[in-house]
Amino acid sequence: MSGAHARGRTRTKGSPQKSGAAGGPKPPKAGGVGAAGAKLDLANEITASLVVFLVALPLCIGVAVASGVPAELGIISGVIGGLVVGAVRGSTLQVSGPAAGLAALVAETVLEHGVAMLGVIVLFSGILQIVLGVVRLGRMFQAISIAVVQGMLAGIGLPLMFSQAYPMADAKAPGVPLENMAGIPGLFADILTDPQAMIATLLGVVTIVLSFVWKKMPGPVKRIPAALVAVGIGIAVAALPGVDVKTLQVGNLLASVQVPGAEQFAGLADTAVITAILTFTVIASAESLFTAAAVDRMHSGPRTRYNTELIAQGAGNTIAGVLGALPITAVVARSSANVQAGAKTRISRTLHGLWLLAFALLLPQVLALIPISVLAGVLVHSGWKLFAPEEFPKMWRQDRGEFLVMTVTTLVIVATALLEGVLIGLAAGIVLAALRMSQTVIRQHVEDDTAKVVMAGNATFLRLPQVIDALESAAASGKPRIRLDLTGVTHLDHACRNQVEEFTAQQRGMGLRVELLMPGPARSEPPVVTAPAPAPASPSAPGPDAEWFYLDTRPLLGDHEDYAESYRTVTSR
Repeated sequence: MSGAHARGRTRTKGSPQKSGAAGGPKPPKAGGVGAAGAKLDLANEITASLVVFLVALPLCIGVAVASGVPAELGIISGVIGGLVVGAVRGSTLQVSGPAAGLAALVAETVLEHGVAMLGVIVLFSGILQIVLGVVRLGRMFQAISIAVVQGMLAGIGLPLMFSQAYPMADAKAPGVPLENMAGIPGLFADILTDPQAMIATLLGVVTIVLSFVWKKMPGPVKRIPAALVAVGIGIAVAALPGVDVKTLQVGNLLASVQVPGAEQFAGLADTAVITAILTFTVIASAESLFTAAAVDRMHSGPRTRYNTELIAQGAGNTIAGVLGALPITAVVARSSANVQAGAKTRISRTLHGLWLLAFALLLPQVLALIPISVLAGVLVHSGWKLFAPEEFPKMWRQDRGEFLVMTVTTLVIVATALLEGVLIGLAAGIVLAALRMSQTVIRQHVEDDTAKVVMAGNATFLRLPQVIDALESAAASGKPRIRLDLTGVTHLDHACRNQVEEFTAQQRGMGLRVELLMPGPARSEPPVVTAPAPAPASPSAPGPDAEWFYLDTRPLLGDHEDYAESYRTVTSR
């Protein structure tokens, strides 16, 4: 299990270590304790849900627009992510909804198959996710390096900040993260020449500052979410004469529902549709469960039940597909906001879906008062918390190899996309682990007429160049005898074994005397007796030229009995 999920526990001597059913802390006793193992504070859960709602609302709309579908479909998916996925006990604080990581794939699918066909694809993707959870394939995502998780968070946070800098100024982002970063100087120039853009930007900046300093406010004032305060300020400023900043616009939610019909289900005969279903399933599942690993690192509450969470995600996507809405995944920005707002139970993430539904259905005119730049400021603050620049020097000090994995993951996500970055980060982590597991210690020295090579540790193909260098160095010493002692090697893979045996045969063919001591019970080298050596000074102690050889006695004892292994001293008579 990776460090992202393991939590050290101490216990007094002689006391048993107890845990809950999911391997976490011991479940709390009944009486004033919520499902998350902490005292339930309903007021705190409600305020946290409002913060998540304010973060989720612009994301739902923005992802829908980026996906090429009506904005209302994004809100419907956000509602399902809260009321359906949020109510299931897979994860406690992780928040689900439409995700930017799937926007490009959704846009491509809509362009190729149409908005109506999107519902069928999402529906069957959800069913497949439920099947994967039932057969318990969700836990495979727990084996994730901490460096990859931190790199993923930073790779999400950095582009989020740059992308939201544009709506903070009532402008449209150019596109992909690299383009957004490159366009920042031009954005600043436009802000300085446009008074309305400057007002919008100042509202966003005020929101960011409040998000950082609000918790330092005295008394009960700090219990009010900073985002809610910023929204109030934004609404007041937007209502002033002469101020013309962009505000949220939401249409009829029910009219946007598109239930798939027989014509859409007939499209399942198309190979391209089947491919799209499998692609959505893999990417949505991976993104949700990778996010679960990241969110688990943000809090000390109950860990995610991966298989249950995968079933929950599948249930959400199944309902979203029936309504013709966007696919649902867990989203780091919303989940991070939920944790930072102090949520402790599933109530906050479930309530955020209720707020989305209530405001979109009953109070769309209230949403129309909220400046977009304020919500963009909330997201910039969330992006900074995800990016967490202080984690990079900390990782550098702790482990430079893991720092490299973390940095690679971040850069690849920024340059490409979330899934590609995580996969490359995982590959980098595996390579790093393989290199560290393959630690081979090689000592070389010459004694009299013998060139000696002693190896210990794990000799694998990753260390083959070092092994070859040592063997060639022994051969180049010009000594008539070579001794290869591999008895300290705990693992010798086929590549290294083959190289050593070929070298031994080659040198013996050239007339050199090569003594080979192989590791482990399966030794391939028979006992070797070389030319007689001078007798030792004392018959009870081997002389300086005494030779140690491995003697395999298995042929004497048979294959079905324990065999003895020993080294014998061979001396001259």
